[in-house]
Amino acid sequence: MVVDAILYLRRSIDKMPMWVFFKDTRDVFKKDELGLEIATIAIPAALALTADPIASLIDTAFIGHIGPVELAAVGVSIAIFNQVSKIAIFPLVSVTTSFVAEDDVTGSLSDKEHDIEITERSSTGNDEKEELIPKADTYKSPETNSSYSRHTAKVEHERRHIPSASSALVIGAILGLVQALFLIFAAKPILDYMGIKSDSPMLNPARKYLTLRSLGAPAVLLSLAMQGVFRGFKDTKTPLYATLVGDAANIILDPIFIFTFRMGVSGAAIAHVISQYLISLILLWRLMGQVDLLPPSIKDLQLSRFLKNGFVLLLRVIAATFCVTLAASLAARLGPTSMAAFQICLQVWLATSLLADGLAVAGQAILASAFAKKDFDKATGTASRVLQLSLALGIVLSILVAVILQFASSLFTNDTDVLRLLSLGIPFVAGTQPINALAFVFDGVNFGASDFVYSAYSMVLVSIVSILCLFLLSSSHGFVGLWIALSVFMTLRALAGFWRIGTGTGPWGFLRR
Repeated sequence: MVVDAILYLRRSIDKMPMWVFFKDTRDVFKKDELGLEIATIAIPAALALTADPIASLIDTAFIGHIGPVELAAVGVSIAIFNQVSKIAIFPLVSVTTSFVAEDDVTGSLSDKEHDIEITERSSTGNDEKEELIPKADTYKSPETNSSYSRHTAKVEHERRHIPSASSALVIGAILGLVQALFLIFAAKPILDYMGIKSDSPMLNPARKYLTLRSLGAPAVLLSLAMQGVFRGFKDTKTPLYATLVGDAANIILDPIFIFTFRMGVSGAAIAHVISQYLISLILLWRLMGQVDLLPPSIKDLQLSRFLKNGFVLLLRVIAATFCVTLAASLAARLGPTSMAAFQICLQVWLATSLLADGLAVAGQAILASAFAKKDFDKATGTASRVLQLSLALGIVLSILVAVILQFASSLFTNDTDVLRLLSLGIPFVAGTQPINALAFVFDGVNFGASDFVYSAYSMVLVSIVSILCLFLLSSSHGFVGLWIALSVFMTLRALAGFWRIGTGTGPWGFLRR
Protein backbone atom coordinates (compact mmCIF):
# COMPACT_ATOMS: atom_id res chain seq x y z
CA MET A 1 0.00 0.00 0.00
CA VAL A 2 2.74 2.43 0.93
CA VAL A 3 4.67 1.66 -2.25
CA ASP A 4 1.52 2.08 -4.36
CA ALA A 5 0.78 5.39 -2.67
CA ILE A 6 4.31 6.62 -3.32
CA LEU A 7 4.11 5.57 -6.97
CA TYR A 8 0.73 7.26 -7.35
CA LEU A 9 2.07 10.44 -5.77
CA ARG A 10 5.11 10.33 -8.05
CA ARG A 11 2.94 9.94 -11.16
CA SER A 12 0.71 12.79 -10.01
CA ILE A 13 3.71 15.07 -9.50
CA ASP A 14 5.14 14.13 -12.90
CA LYS A 15 1.88 15.28 -14.53
CA MET A 16 2.14 18.74 -12.96
CA PRO A 17 3.59 21.21 -15.51
CA MET A 18 5.47 22.97 -12.71
CA TRP A 19 7.51 19.83 -12.19
CA VAL A 20 9.39 20.46 -15.43
CA PHE A 21 11.60 22.99 -13.60
CA PHE A 22 12.76 20.34 -11.10
CA LYS A 23 12.91 17.32 -13.42
CA ASP A 24 16.16 15.32 -13.14
CA THR A 25 17.98 18.05 -11.23
CA ARG A 26 20.69 15.56 -10.26
CA ASP A 27 21.57 15.20 -13.94
CA VAL A 28 21.92 18.92 -14.65
CA PHE A 29 25.67 18.61 -15.30
CA LYS A 30 25.54 15.06 -16.67
CA LYS A 31 27.52 14.48 -19.87
CA ASP A 32 24.83 12.40 -21.53
CA GLU A 33 23.63 12.74 -25.13
CA LEU A 34 21.40 15.71 -24.33
CA GLY A 35 24.04 17.39 -22.19
CA LEU A 36 26.67 17.09 -24.92
CA GLU A 37 24.25 18.36 -27.57
CA ILE A 38 23.42 21.41 -25.46
CA ALA A 39 27.10 22.10 -24.75
CA THR A 40 28.08 21.71 -28.42
CA ILE A 41 25.57 24.40 -29.40
CA ALA A 42 25.57 26.63 -26.31
CA ILE A 43 29.29 27.15 -25.68
CA PRO A 44 30.23 28.45 -29.17
CA ALA A 45 26.98 30.46 -29.30
CA ALA A 46 27.69 32.06 -25.92
CA LEU A 47 31.23 32.95 -26.92
CA ALA A 48 30.04 34.44 -30.22
CA LEU A 49 27.26 36.43 -28.56
CA THR A 50 29.60 37.73 -25.89
CA ALA A 51 32.39 38.61 -28.31
CA ASP A 52 30.63 41.68 -29.72
CA PRO A 53 29.76 43.27 -26.34
CA ILE A 54 33.34 42.56 -25.26
CA ALA A 55 34.55 44.36 -28.39
CA SER A 56 32.25 47.25 -27.42
CA LEU A 57 33.75 47.15 -23.93
CA ILE A 58 37.22 47.46 -25.48
CA ASP A 59 35.95 50.36 -27.58
CA THR A 60 34.63 51.90 -24.37
CA ALA A 61 37.99 51.39 -22.63
CA PHE A 62 39.93 53.07 -25.47
CA ILE A 63 37.47 55.95 -25.78
CA GLY A 64 37.34 56.37 -22.01
CA HIS A 65 40.97 57.46 -22.10
CA ILE A 66 40.11 60.26 -24.54
CA GLY A 67 37.80 61.87 -21.99
CA PRO A 68 34.52 61.45 -20.07
CA VAL A 69 32.58 63.59 -22.57
CA GLU A 70 33.61 61.37 -25.48
CA LEU A 71 32.88 58.25 -23.42
CA ALA A 72 29.37 59.46 -22.59
CA ALA A 73 28.75 60.52 -26.20
CA VAL A 74 29.78 57.17 -27.63
CA GLY A 75 27.73 55.43 -24.93
CA VAL A 76 24.57 57.14 -26.17
CA SER A 77 25.42 56.37 -29.82
CA ILE A 78 26.12 52.69 -29.11
CA ALA A 79 22.85 52.43 -27.18
CA ILE A 80 20.92 53.94 -30.12
CA PHE A 81 22.62 51.75 -32.73
CA ASN A 82 22.21 48.54 -30.73
CA GLN A 83 18.57 49.16 -29.91
CA VAL A 84 17.65 50.05 -33.50
CA SER A 85 19.54 46.95 -34.69
CA LYS A 86 17.64 44.77 -32.25
CA ILE A 87 14.31 46.19 -33.36
CA ALA A 88 15.25 45.57 -37.00
CA ILE A 89 16.87 42.14 -36.76
CA PHE A 90 15.88 40.33 -33.53
CA PRO A 91 12.45 39.21 -34.82
CA LEU A 92 14.11 37.97 -38.00
CA VAL A 93 16.87 36.05 -36.19
CA SER A 94 14.40 34.46 -33.77
CA VAL A 95 12.00 33.17 -36.41
CA THR A 96 14.89 32.21 -38.74
CA THR A 97 16.42 29.83 -36.18
CA SER A 98 13.09 28.07 -35.62
CA PHE A 99 12.09 28.01 -39.29
CA VAL A 100 15.48 26.75 -40.51
CA ALA A 101 15.48 24.02 -37.85
CA GLU A 102 11.98 22.96 -38.95
CA ASP A 103 12.90 23.09 -42.66
CA ASP A 104 16.06 21.10 -42.00
CA VAL A 105 14.11 18.38 -40.14
CA THR A 106 11.43 18.29 -42.84
CA GLY A 107 14.07 18.10 -45.58
CA SER A 108 15.95 15.32 -43.79
CA LEU A 109 12.79 13.27 -43.35
CA SER A 110 11.89 13.76 -47.02
CA ASP A 111 15.38 12.71 -48.11
CA LYS A 112 15.21 9.57 -45.97
CA GLU A 113 11.82 8.64 -47.41
CA HIS A 114 13.18 9.24 -50.92
CA ASP A 115 16.25 7.07 -50.26
CA ILE A 116 14.08 4.28 -48.83
CA GLU A 117 11.83 4.43 -51.89
CA ILE A 118 14.81 4.22 -54.27
CA THR A 119 16.32 1.34 -52.29
CA GLU A 120 13.04 -0.60 -52.29
CA ARG A 121 12.52 -0.02 -55.99
CA SER A 122 16.12 -0.95 -56.81
CA SER A 123 15.73 -4.31 -55.05
CA THR A 124 12.50 -5.42 -56.83
CA GLY A 125 14.23 -7.07 -59.78
CA ASN A 126 17.21 -6.94 -62.08
CA ASP A 127 15.26 -5.55 -65.03
CA GLU A 128 13.72 -2.74 -62.98
CA LYS A 129 17.02 -2.05 -61.25
CA GLU A 130 18.80 -1.70 -64.56
CA GLU A 131 16.09 0.67 -65.67
CA LEU A 132 16.34 2.83 -62.57
CA ILE A 133 20.08 2.75 -61.93
CA PRO A 134 22.64 2.62 -64.74
CA LYS A 135 25.11 -0.24 -64.35
CA ALA A 136 28.11 2.01 -64.71
CA ASP A 137 26.96 4.08 -61.75
CA THR A 138 26.28 1.31 -59.23
CA TYR A 139 28.44 -0.26 -56.60
CA LYS A 140 28.04 -2.77 -53.80
CA SER A 141 28.17 -1.49 -50.24
CA PRO A 142 30.54 -3.70 -48.21
CA GLU A 143 28.37 -3.26 -45.11
CA THR A 144 24.97 -4.13 -46.57
CA ASN A 145 25.87 -5.75 -49.90
CA SER A 146 23.05 -3.67 -51.45
CA SER A 147 23.04 -1.73 -54.70
CA TYR A 148 23.22 2.06 -54.45
CA SER A 149 23.53 4.80 -56.98
CA ARG A 150 26.68 6.87 -57.03
CA HIS A 151 24.44 9.71 -58.08
CA THR A 152 22.58 9.33 -54.77
CA ALA A 153 25.87 9.44 -52.87
CA LYS A 154 26.82 12.59 -54.72
CA VAL A 155 23.49 14.27 -53.93
CA GLU A 156 24.21 13.88 -50.20
CA HIS A 157 27.10 16.32 -50.59
CA GLU A 158 25.18 18.86 -52.61
CA ARG A 159 24.02 22.13 -51.12
CA ARG A 160 20.74 22.04 -49.24
CA HIS A 161 17.69 23.94 -50.37
CA ILE A 162 16.36 25.77 -47.30
CA PRO A 163 13.73 28.38 -48.29
CA SER A 164 13.84 30.09 -44.89
CA ALA A 165 17.59 30.72 -45.24
CA SER A 166 17.13 32.59 -48.52
CA SER A 167 14.23 34.56 -47.03
CA ALA A 168 16.31 35.60 -44.02
CA LEU A 169 19.11 37.00 -46.16
CA VAL A 170 16.78 38.97 -48.41
CA ILE A 171 14.95 40.54 -45.47
CA GLY A 172 18.20 41.14 -43.56
CA ALA A 173 19.78 43.00 -46.48
CA ILE A 174 16.73 45.22 -46.95
CA LEU A 175 16.48 45.99 -43.23
CA GLY A 176 20.20 46.81 -43.09
CA LEU A 177 19.92 49.42 -45.84
CA VAL A 178 16.82 50.95 -44.25
CA GLN A 179 18.52 51.15 -40.85
CA ALA A 180 21.64 52.80 -42.31
CA LEU A 181 19.65 55.48 -44.11
CA PHE A 182 17.41 56.08 -41.09
CA LEU A 183 20.28 56.56 -38.62
CA ILE A 184 22.38 58.71 -40.97
CA PHE A 185 19.62 61.20 -41.76
CA ALA A 186 17.90 61.13 -38.37
CA ALA A 187 21.00 61.17 -36.15
CA LYS A 188 20.52 64.67 -34.74
CA PRO A 189 16.80 64.39 -33.80
CA ILE A 190 17.39 60.95 -32.25
CA LEU A 191 20.26 62.30 -30.15
CA ASP A 192 18.08 65.23 -29.16
CA TYR A 193 15.42 62.75 -27.98
CA MET A 194 18.10 60.93 -26.00
CA GLY A 195 18.80 64.14 -24.06
CA ILE A 196 21.81 65.43 -26.03
CA LYS A 197 20.75 68.94 -26.97
CA SER A 198 22.38 71.27 -29.50
CA ASP A 199 24.38 73.03 -26.78
CA SER A 200 25.70 69.79 -25.26
CA PRO A 201 29.44 69.04 -25.61
CA MET A 202 28.45 65.43 -26.33
CA LEU A 203 26.59 66.27 -29.54
CA ASN A 204 29.47 66.44 -32.06
CA PRO A 205 31.31 63.24 -31.00
CA ALA A 206 28.01 61.37 -30.60
CA ARG A 207 26.81 62.40 -34.05
CA LYS A 208 30.13 61.54 -35.71
CA TYR A 209 30.25 58.09 -34.12
CA LEU A 210 26.60 57.26 -34.85
CA THR A 211 26.74 58.41 -38.49
CA LEU A 212 29.92 56.49 -39.30
CA ARG A 213 28.89 53.34 -37.46
CA SER A 214 25.55 53.37 -39.32
CA LEU A 215 27.46 52.61 -42.52
CA GLY A 216 28.01 49.12 -41.13
CA ALA A 217 24.31 48.44 -40.52
CA PRO A 218 23.83 46.32 -43.70
CA ALA A 219 26.75 44.10 -42.67
CA VAL A 220 25.51 43.83 -39.08
CA LEU A 221 21.99 42.78 -40.02
CA LEU A 222 23.14 40.39 -42.74
CA SER A 223 25.62 38.71 -40.40
CA LEU A 224 22.98 38.36 -37.67
CA ALA A 225 20.51 36.87 -40.15
CA MET A 226 23.14 34.34 -41.25
CA GLN A 227 23.89 33.52 -37.63
CA GLY A 228 20.20 32.68 -37.24
CA VAL A 229 20.50 30.29 -40.20
CA PHE A 230 23.55 28.54 -38.76
CA ARG A 231 21.83 28.24 -35.37
CA GLY A 232 18.92 26.51 -37.08
CA PHE A 233 21.46 23.96 -38.37
CA LYS A 234 22.72 23.64 -34.77
CA ASP A 235 26.05 25.02 -36.02
CA THR A 236 27.28 27.73 -33.69
CA LYS A 237 30.99 27.19 -34.32
CA THR A 238 31.01 28.91 -37.71
CA PRO A 239 29.49 32.18 -36.34
CA LEU A 240 31.99 32.00 -33.46
CA TYR A 241 35.01 31.77 -35.78
CA ALA A 242 33.73 34.61 -37.96
CA THR A 243 32.98 36.81 -34.95
CA LEU A 244 36.39 36.18 -33.38
CA VAL A 245 38.17 37.14 -36.62
CA GLY A 246 36.09 40.31 -36.99
CA ASP A 247 36.43 41.38 -33.37
CA ALA A 248 40.18 40.70 -33.40
CA ALA A 249 40.42 43.04 -36.38
CA ASN A 250 38.40 45.63 -34.45
CA ILE A 251 40.69 45.42 -31.43
CA ILE A 252 43.80 45.79 -33.59
CA LEU A 253 42.41 48.70 -35.62
CA ASP A 254 40.99 50.64 -32.63
CA PRO A 255 44.26 52.05 -31.23
CA ILE A 256 45.61 52.61 -34.76
CA PHE A 257 42.68 54.76 -35.89
CA ILE A 258 41.99 56.39 -32.50
CA PHE A 259 45.51 57.28 -31.38
CA THR A 260 47.98 56.73 -34.24
CA PHE A 261 45.85 58.47 -36.89
CA ARG A 262 44.35 60.79 -34.21
CA MET A 263 40.82 60.20 -35.47
CA GLY A 264 39.26 59.92 -31.98
CA VAL A 265 35.70 58.59 -31.85
CA SER A 266 35.53 58.54 -35.67
CA GLY A 267 38.41 56.06 -35.72
CA ALA A 268 36.61 53.78 -33.27
CA ALA A 269 33.51 53.79 -35.48
CA ILE A 270 35.49 53.06 -38.67
CA ALA A 271 37.32 50.16 -37.01
CA HIS A 272 34.01 48.66 -35.92
CA VAL A 273 32.46 49.00 -39.39
CA ILE A 274 35.41 47.23 -41.04
CA SER A 275 35.16 44.36 -38.57
CA GLN A 276 31.42 43.90 -39.24
CA TYR A 277 31.88 43.65 -43.01
CA LEU A 278 34.64 41.12 -42.46
CA ILE A 279 32.33 38.98 -40.29
CA SER A 280 29.54 39.18 -42.87
CA LEU A 281 31.81 38.12 -45.75
CA ILE A 282 33.15 35.10 -43.84
CA LEU A 283 29.65 33.91 -42.92
CA LEU A 284 28.35 34.39 -46.48
CA TRP A 285 31.26 32.41 -47.90
CA ARG A 286 30.65 29.49 -45.54
CA LEU A 287 26.88 29.56 -46.01
CA MET A 288 27.14 29.50 -49.81
CA GLY A 289 29.03 26.21 -49.52
CA GLN A 290 26.16 24.58 -47.60
CA VAL A 291 22.94 26.14 -48.86
CA ASP A 292 21.55 26.99 -52.29
CA LEU A 293 20.71 30.63 -51.64
CA LEU A 294 19.02 31.24 -55.01
CA PRO A 295 15.33 30.27 -54.67
CA PRO A 296 13.49 28.90 -57.73
CA SER A 297 10.91 31.70 -57.45
CA ILE A 298 9.83 34.62 -55.28
CA LYS A 299 6.96 32.52 -53.86
CA ASP A 300 9.53 30.03 -52.60
CA LEU A 301 10.91 32.70 -50.26
CA GLN A 302 7.89 32.36 -47.91
CA LEU A 303 8.09 36.06 -47.10
CA SER A 304 4.52 36.11 -45.74
CA ARG A 305 5.43 33.48 -43.15
CA PHE A 306 8.37 35.55 -41.98
CA LEU A 307 6.47 38.81 -41.95
CA LYS A 308 3.53 37.39 -40.01
CA ASN A 309 5.60 35.97 -37.16
CA GLY A 310 8.24 38.69 -37.41
CA PHE A 311 5.66 41.42 -36.93
CA VAL A 312 4.43 39.79 -33.71
CA LEU A 313 7.99 39.63 -32.38
CA LEU A 314 8.60 43.18 -33.56
CA LEU A 315 6.10 44.36 -30.95
CA ARG A 316 8.02 42.41 -28.35
CA VAL A 317 11.39 43.83 -29.34
CA ILE A 318 10.10 47.40 -29.51
CA ALA A 319 8.68 47.04 -26.01
CA ALA A 320 11.91 45.54 -24.62
CA THR A 321 14.35 47.87 -26.35
CA PHE A 322 12.27 50.93 -25.49
CA CYS A 323 12.88 50.19 -21.80
CA VAL A 324 16.65 49.98 -22.21
CA THR A 325 16.77 52.99 -24.54
CA LEU A 326 14.61 55.00 -22.14
CA ALA A 327 16.97 54.10 -19.30
CA ALA A 328 19.94 55.34 -21.35
CA SER A 329 18.03 58.51 -22.23
CA LEU A 330 17.20 59.19 -18.58
CA ALA A 331 20.85 58.56 -17.66
CA ALA A 332 21.97 61.07 -20.33
CA ARG A 333 19.61 63.66 -18.89
CA LEU A 334 21.36 63.26 -15.54
CA GLY A 335 24.61 64.49 -17.15
CA PRO A 336 27.81 63.16 -18.75
CA THR A 337 29.06 61.61 -15.50
CA SER A 338 25.91 59.54 -14.95
CA MET A 339 25.79 58.54 -18.61
CA ALA A 340 29.42 57.42 -18.61
CA ALA A 341 28.88 55.28 -15.50
CA PHE A 342 25.61 53.91 -16.90
CA GLN A 343 27.33 52.98 -20.20
CA ILE A 344 30.04 50.97 -18.44
CA CYS A 345 27.52 49.17 -16.21
CA LEU A 346 25.21 48.47 -19.14
CA GLN A 347 27.98 47.00 -21.32
CA VAL A 348 29.14 44.70 -18.50
CA TRP A 349 25.51 43.79 -17.74
CA LEU A 350 24.85 42.81 -21.35
CA ALA A 351 28.19 41.10 -21.99
CA THR A 352 27.87 38.75 -19.01
CA SER A 353 24.14 38.16 -19.36
CA LEU A 354 24.55 37.18 -23.01
CA LEU A 355 26.54 34.15 -21.89
CA ALA A 356 23.17 32.74 -20.88
CA ASP A 357 21.85 33.53 -24.34
CA GLY A 358 24.07 30.70 -25.59
CA LEU A 359 21.87 28.32 -23.60
CA ALA A 360 18.82 30.06 -25.06
CA VAL A 361 20.12 29.42 -28.59
CA ALA A 362 20.76 25.76 -27.78
CA GLY A 363 17.32 25.41 -26.22
CA GLN A 364 15.60 27.04 -29.19
CA ALA A 365 17.40 24.97 -31.84
CA ILE A 366 16.89 21.63 -30.07
CA LEU A 367 13.29 22.38 -29.10
CA ALA A 368 12.36 23.52 -32.62
CA SER A 369 13.58 20.18 -33.97
CA ALA A 370 11.86 18.25 -31.16
CA PHE A 371 8.51 20.00 -31.73
CA ALA A 372 8.82 19.45 -35.50
CA LYS A 373 9.26 15.71 -34.81
CA LYS A 374 6.58 15.82 -32.03
CA ASP A 375 9.17 14.36 -29.66
CA PHE A 376 7.66 15.78 -26.47
CA ASP A 377 9.89 13.73 -24.17
CA LYS A 378 12.97 15.42 -25.62
CA ALA A 379 11.22 18.79 -25.51
CA THR A 380 10.52 18.35 -21.79
CA GLY A 381 14.05 17.15 -21.03
CA THR A 382 15.64 19.98 -23.02
CA ALA A 383 13.54 22.70 -21.38
CA SER A 384 14.35 21.34 -17.90
CA ARG A 385 18.06 21.04 -18.55
CA VAL A 386 18.67 24.48 -20.11
CA LEU A 387 16.63 26.27 -17.41
CA GLN A 388 18.51 24.54 -14.61
CA LEU A 389 21.84 25.26 -16.29
CA SER A 390 20.88 28.92 -16.70
CA LEU A 391 20.26 29.32 -12.99
CA ALA A 392 23.62 27.73 -12.15
CA LEU A 393 25.37 29.93 -14.71
CA GLY A 394 23.66 33.05 -13.34
CA ILE A 395 24.91 32.35 -9.82
CA VAL A 396 28.49 31.89 -11.06
CA LEU A 397 28.31 35.10 -13.13
CA SER A 398 26.95 37.02 -10.15
CA ILE A 399 30.03 36.15 -8.08
CA LEU A 400 32.49 36.80 -10.92
CA VAL A 401 31.03 40.19 -11.85
CA ALA A 402 30.95 41.36 -8.22
CA VAL A 403 34.61 40.44 -7.71
CA ILE A 404 36.08 41.45 -11.07
CA LEU A 405 34.21 44.72 -11.60
CA GLN A 406 35.08 45.88 -8.10
CA PHE A 407 38.79 45.81 -8.98
CA ALA A 408 38.68 46.50 -12.74
CA SER A 409 36.61 49.70 -12.82
CA SER A 410 39.71 51.85 -13.35
CA LEU A 411 40.32 50.11 -16.69
CA PHE A 412 37.35 52.00 -18.14
CA THR A 413 37.92 55.46 -16.70
CA ASN A 414 40.10 57.44 -14.28
CA ASP A 415 37.37 59.98 -13.49
CA THR A 416 36.64 59.83 -9.72
CA ASP A 417 33.00 60.89 -10.09
CA VAL A 418 32.33 58.17 -12.66
CA LEU A 419 34.06 55.60 -10.45
CA ARG A 420 31.89 56.65 -7.49
CA LEU A 421 28.70 56.03 -9.47
CA LEU A 422 30.10 52.73 -10.75
CA SER A 423 30.41 51.50 -7.18
CA LEU A 424 26.68 52.13 -6.75
CA GLY A 425 25.78 50.24 -9.93
CA ILE A 426 27.94 47.15 -9.35
CA PRO A 427 25.55 45.47 -6.82
CA PHE A 428 22.70 45.66 -9.34
CA VAL A 429 24.80 44.45 -12.28
CA ALA A 430 26.06 41.49 -10.25
CA GLY A 431 22.91 40.70 -8.29
CA THR A 432 20.62 40.42 -11.33
CA GLN A 433 22.75 37.87 -13.18
CA PRO A 434 20.69 34.78 -12.12
CA ILE A 435 17.45 36.58 -13.03
CA ASN A 436 18.84 37.73 -16.37
CA ALA A 437 20.07 34.23 -17.21
CA LEU A 438 16.63 32.73 -16.55
CA ALA A 439 14.86 35.47 -18.52
CA PHE A 440 17.04 34.96 -21.61
CA VAL A 441 16.71 31.16 -21.54
CA PHE A 442 12.93 31.35 -21.04
CA ASP A 443 12.84 33.42 -24.25
CA GLY A 444 14.80 30.78 -26.15
CA VAL A 445 12.64 27.95 -24.81
CA ASN A 446 9.41 29.67 -25.83
CA PHE A 447 10.84 30.60 -29.24
CA GLY A 448 11.78 26.95 -29.77
CA ALA A 449 8.13 26.09 -29.18
CA SER A 450 7.18 28.82 -31.72
CA ASP A 451 5.23 30.54 -28.94
CA PHE A 452 5.83 33.94 -30.50
CA VAL A 453 2.44 35.50 -29.72
CA TYR A 454 2.63 34.93 -25.96
CA SER A 455 6.25 36.13 -25.90
CA ALA A 456 5.21 39.36 -27.61
CA TYR A 457 2.14 40.24 -25.55
CA SER A 458 3.71 39.31 -22.21
CA MET A 459 6.70 41.54 -23.01
CA VAL A 460 4.41 44.47 -23.81
CA LEU A 461 2.76 44.17 -20.38
CA VAL A 462 6.13 43.79 -18.65
CA SER A 463 7.47 46.87 -20.44
CA ILE A 464 4.50 49.04 -19.48
CA VAL A 465 5.12 48.32 -15.79
CA SER A 466 8.88 48.78 -16.20
CA ILE A 467 8.54 52.13 -18.00
CA LEU A 468 6.45 53.47 -15.13
CA CYS A 469 9.13 52.28 -12.70
CA LEU A 470 11.87 53.99 -14.75
CA PHE A 471 10.16 57.38 -14.64
CA LEU A 472 9.21 57.18 -10.98
CA LEU A 473 12.47 55.76 -9.63
CA SER A 474 14.85 57.83 -11.77
CA SER A 475 13.20 61.06 -10.65
CA SER A 476 13.35 60.08 -6.98
CA HIS A 477 16.58 58.05 -6.78
CA GLY A 478 18.57 59.16 -9.84
CA PHE A 479 21.25 56.74 -11.06
CA VAL A 480 20.37 54.07 -8.50
CA GLY A 481 16.69 54.35 -9.38
CA LEU A 482 17.48 53.48 -13.00
CA TRP A 483 19.10 50.22 -11.96
CA ILE A 484 16.29 49.34 -9.57
CA ALA A 485 13.83 49.76 -12.45
CA LEU A 486 15.96 47.65 -14.81
CA SER A 487 16.12 44.94 -12.15
CA VAL A 488 12.32 44.98 -11.95
CA PHE A 489 12.17 44.74 -15.74
CA MET A 490 14.29 41.56 -15.88
CA THR A 491 12.46 39.97 -12.94
CA LEU A 492 9.08 40.42 -14.63
CA ARG A 493 10.49 38.95 -17.88
CA ALA A 494 11.61 35.82 -16.04
CA LEU A 495 8.26 35.49 -14.27
CA ALA A 496 6.40 35.71 -17.59
CA GLY A 497 8.37 32.76 -18.97
CA PHE A 498 7.94 30.82 -15.73
CA TRP A 499 4.17 31.31 -15.85
CA ARG A 500 3.73 30.02 -19.42
CA ILE A 501 5.52 26.72 -18.93
CA GLY A 502 4.54 26.30 -15.27
CA THR A 503 0.83 26.45 -16.08
CA GLY A 504 1.16 24.12 -19.07
CA THR A 505 -0.64 26.44 -21.48
CA GLY A 506 -0.12 27.11 -25.19
CA PRO A 507 2.33 24.73 -26.87
CA TRP A 508 3.21 23.36 -23.43
CA GLY A 509 -0.25 21.81 -23.00
CA PHE A 510 1.26 18.34 -23.41
CA LEU A 511 2.82 18.74 -19.93
CA ARG A 512 -0.68 18.41 -18.42
CA ARG A 513 -1.43 15.13 -20.18
